[in-house]
Amino acid sequence: MSLGNVAALFRYPVKSLGGEQVDRVDIGPTGPRGDRLWAVRDVERDVTATARRIPALLGATARYVAPLASDAGPGNAPEVEITFPDGSVCSSSDSDVHKKLSELVDRDVRLTALPPAEDTSLHKLSRDERENMSIAALRKDFGIAEGEKFPDMSMFRVTDLTLLGKYSTPPGMFVDLAPVHVMTTTSLETIGSELDGDAVEVRRFRPNILLALNNPQDGLPESQWTGGHLSLGGVVLDVTMPTIRCVVPSRAQPGIEVDRRITKAVASRAGRCLGSYCWVTSGGVVNVGDEATLQEGKHRALADAARRTKRLAFGAVTSAMDRFSR
Repeated sequence: MSLGNVAALFRYPVKSLGGEQVDRVDIGPTGPRGDRLWAVRDVERDVTATARRIPALLGATARYVAPLASDAGPGNAPEVEITFPDGSVCSSSDSDVHKKLSELVDRDVRLTALPPAEDTSLHKLSRDERENMSIAALRKDFGIAEGEKFPDMSMFRVTDLTLLGKYSTPPGMFVDLAPVHVMTTTSLETIGSELDGDAVEVRRFRPNILLALNNPQDGLPESQWTGGHLSLGGVVLDVTMPTIRCVVPSRAQPGIEVDRRITKAVASRAGRCLGSYCWVTSGGVVNVGDEATLQEGKHRALADAARRTKRLAFGAVTSAMDRFSR
């Protein structure tokens, strides 16, 4: 089924910093080449910093200083330049970059390259991260007030939940979970309609791939693609689950002001999900303008039944945790 075309492509050289828009990306098993090959490490807490907990990270942007070589990836992160809110620029090869980042976020941090996939030292959950997995901390991350429901956790695969219980980011990647994040312009317009028609900047949601659809049948079309296979240029993606949104899209970035209405709009209109997480079935090159097609999943009924079973289990666990954490 033909959907439309690739409207824009993005990669984020440093996790939780602003990224760069590109005309083409080479996508492999760990996602777009060059995506999140660097991260900011919180030295005191011994964790990979995120914009959920340190919003100031979003005030800086990163770009690669040269075209990426074919071997760029885990264990081989090319040089990046970081532009700070005051307009100053610092390279990853400059020893002052750690000081500049620490000044930006007002705590001791270091710019850290993604290690080889077999090195899990930067991915394991630290004691601080385990302590921050309480219901109260999760409510703060997702902007969920007392009495409001958590997102539907049944959409997670069991293998992903197991991974999240062991690692803060998947080994070989600095992404939160999935290697590719896809969104549509239709969903952005739908959320904008909840904000008195105000346009919503795509940069708030940090997708890798933005699609423009020809004849969308729903205001949140990608939420209907779970279990399907999305083909873009020479790439095939397995659409695995909707993207659960935290408070990051509401926060300030260069040229974008704080807008807390966005978190509420995504919660009320889209069940706190916007966009889709995808894993890579077949890698290749994607260009802006490439046609997007979707092959729907063959076992949707079985998948829905499994989700209903998991939903009951997760609902009971979440309710109990919420009750005892107050």
